Amino acid sequence: MVVWLLGLVLFALGIGLSVALHEAGHMLTAKAFGMKVRRYFIGFGPKVFSFRRGETEYGLKIIPGGGFCDIAGMTALDPVTPEEAPRAMWRYSTWKRVVVMSAGSLTHFVLGFIILYLMAVTMGLPNTDLRPIVGATACAVPTQDRVELTLPQCGPNDPSPAAAAGIQEGDEIVAVNGETVSTWRDMVAKVRVLSGPNRFDVVRDGERRTVTMDVATVQRAQVDATKGSQDNRLERVGAVGISLSDSVPYSGGAALGGTLVFTGDMFAKTWEGLMNFPKKIPAVVRAIGGEDDPERPVSVVGASVIGADAAEQGIWSIFVLMLAALNFFVGVFNLLPLLPLDGGHIAVVLYERVRDALRKLRGKAPGGPVDYNKLAGVTMVFVILGGAVVLLTVTADVINPIRLPQ
Repeated sequence: MVVWLLGLVLFALGIGLSVALHEAGHMLTAKAFGMKVRRYFIGFGPKVFSFRRGETEYGLKIIPGGGFCDIAGMTALDPVTPEEAPRAMWRYSTWKRVVVMSAGSLTHFVLGFIILYLMAVTMGLPNTDLRPIVGATACAVPTQDRVELTLPQCGPNDPSPAAAAGIQEGDEIVAVNGETVSTWRDMVAKVRVLSGPNRFDVVRDGERRTVTMDVATVQRAQVDATKGSQDNRLERVGAVGISLSDSVPYSGGAALGGTLVFTGDMFAKTWEGLMNFPKKIPAVVRAIGGEDDPERPVSVVGASVIGADAAEQGIWSIFVLMLAALNFFVGVFNLLPLLPLDGGHIAVVLYERVRDALRKLRGKAPGGPVDYNKLAGVTMVFVILGGAVVLLTVTADVINPIRLPQ
C-alpha cells in the first residue's frame, strides 16, 4: 500500500508538472511578444503563497487541479487599465496570438515526446509491431505463438537452443536461413518447420551477426485454425526456446527516430480515441453500476489509479506511458475549436483574419474583434456538457476504477 500511495503521489506530481508547464508555455510566449502577463498561478482555490517578479505575480493555490496564466486583454471584452491597453493581447497580430494560445498544447507535445525519448533510451518503447526481439531464453517448448495452451514446464535437462547459441535478451532475429523475418509470427512460422542446426541472423547493439541454432523438436497440441481451439492430436514442431520482448531497446541516436514514429502512432490513437469518445459514454455509465469495461474512457483520477497500480507492481513502462499519453490527450483536446478551450480562441482569431481578408477584397474596413457575448450560449452548452462528462468519468473511476491485474 505504501508503494501504491507513492505511485499515486508521483503520478499526481507528474500531472501537476504538466499543468505548470502548459501555463508556462502561454506565459513565456506572451512575455516574448511583449504582452502584459499579470499572474501565473498553479492550482485553484485559496492562495497558499505568492510573490512578485517585475510586473507578474507568481503563486500557488491550494487545489492542485490546474492553473492559469492571466494575460491582459485576451479578448476585447476583457477590462484593462490605460497602462495595459497598448499591450493587450487582442491588439497583437494574428500569428502572435495563435502562437501564445497554442503554446500550452505544444508544451504538452514536447513534454510527451521527451518522456517517450527517455523511455526509449532507458527501458525501450512498447513492441507494438511485434518485432522478433528476444525477451528471454528458456528451454524449447511450443510457446512461441502465445496461443493459450496447457504447456509442459521446463525440466533441468530440457534443451535451450537459443541460450546454447549465445542469444541474449534484446537480440532481434532478422533472418532464418537467409530468409528475412519482420514479425514474431513470421519467425515462429519458419522455426516450426525446422529441426537440427539452422542459421539465424540477429542484430545486437546495431551489429548484424550470424549464429547457428540446433533447433529442437517438441510436441504441440494442434489448433483448429477455423475455430481457434486445440484438439487432442499432437504435432511435432521446431522450437528454439525464446520469448517475445514487450519492448524495443534503443540507443541514443536510434531512439530519436523510434520516438518520432511512436509519437506519431500515439497522436493517431489519441485522435481516434477522441472521435470515438461519445460512443463510449454509455460504458462509463454502466461502470458506475458495477460493469467492468477496460476500454472505457478514464479521468485523471482513473489514470492516476492505473499509474499507482503500475508503480506497485514495478511495471514502470505503463506508468511512463500513461503520463505521456495523458500529455498528448490534453494537448490534442485543448486544440479542439470549442470555447473556452484554447482551440476555440484560436478559431475565433483565425475567423477574424479570414473575415477581414474577405472584407478587404470587397473594399471594406476590418470588422473589429469578435463579440464573445454572442458566443456565450454555445460556450455555456459546451461547459455544461464537458462538466457532466468529467463528473461521470470521475464518479466511475472512484466507484469502479480500472485496475491492473495482479
